[in-house]
Amino acid sequence: MSHKFKGIKLDEVRTITCIGAGPIGAGWAAWFLAKGYRVNAYLHDLAEEPSLHSLIETAWVSLESLGLAEGATRNNLTCTNDLAEAVANADFVQECAPENMELKQALYARLGELVPDNVVIASSTSGLPMTEIQADCPNPWRTVVGHPFNPPYLLPLVEVVGGADTDPEAVRWVVDFYRHIGKAPLALNREIPGFIATRLQEAMWREVLHMLDNDEATVEQIDFAIVNGPGPRWAMMGPCLTYHLGGGEGGMAYCLDQFGPALKLPWTRLEAPELAEHLRERLIEGADRVAGNRDYTQLNRERDLGLVAIAKALKEIGG
Repeated sequence: MSHKFKGIKLDEVRTITCIGAGPIGAGWAAWFLAKGYRVNAYLHDLAEEPSLHSLIETAWVSLESLGLAEGATRNNLTCTNDLAEAVANADFVQECAPENMELKQALYARLGELVPDNVVIASSTSGLPMTEIQADCPNPWRTVVGHPFNPPYLLPLVEVVGGADTDPEAVRWVVDFYRHIGKAPLALNREIPGFIATRLQEAMWREVLHMLDNDEATVEQIDFAIVNGPGPRWAMMGPCLTYHLGGGEGGMAYCLDQFGPALKLPWTRLEAPELAEHLRERLIEGADRVAGNRDYTQLNRERDLGLVAIAKALKEIGG
């Protein structure tokens, strides 16, 4: 690689640019503000500003409960619809534009001209490959995927991977930076469709669709099973360690010897069903029943209260 990335020192990062005002962009902005940074939010349209502030206000309740960094304030937020102004003094850029490849490629072409070479541009994309995103960027070696989990202000995971033209040093810098600000960065071995956590979610989603499509379970039963079964356990240990523990003293080896043959059929029998109209309607109606009278704001608050409680509990046991 002809260009080598040399990032600024982590403790010299002062200003962060967040591109996008949706739940992910706003969630990232809230997290950075809570850590004491100045945040420049780039909005495609300033009409999005009230929604951005509303999302950050919701997040702030949970962030205050978990503890703010010294000097953290929402007054450190600046909004603009001028991209050059948004990145003028950025020490780090977190891009959260819509999942549209042409849009992202055009955006990175401009960012490459506007953002200094020693500043990382990280994409929150949930599945688009950085190799394609960075195709038209004049300095792609500092462009990296930094894929968060929603809500970014509470869930610590950030999946990190570079593209074909990304300098590995830029990946290392991003991992160190995310860890520096309290995230749990996971550096992937290479680019893979859907990264790691999203692919695991999609495997469960495939099962959900099959059970609904075959009248084997309702939305209510599926959600009840996860919330009262593996869900709480997964907050403390992943599926591999769970199976290891399930094998007793014999660990994973015993578990695989006992249950492996019986699990071969469900491991291999299913492909994703077509999302036909009847299945789509069944999902929508079931989700509406589960939500009941709770609107989007109330559901957000309930989820955040639960995640804060889990975070505090894990901290107490050293998780």
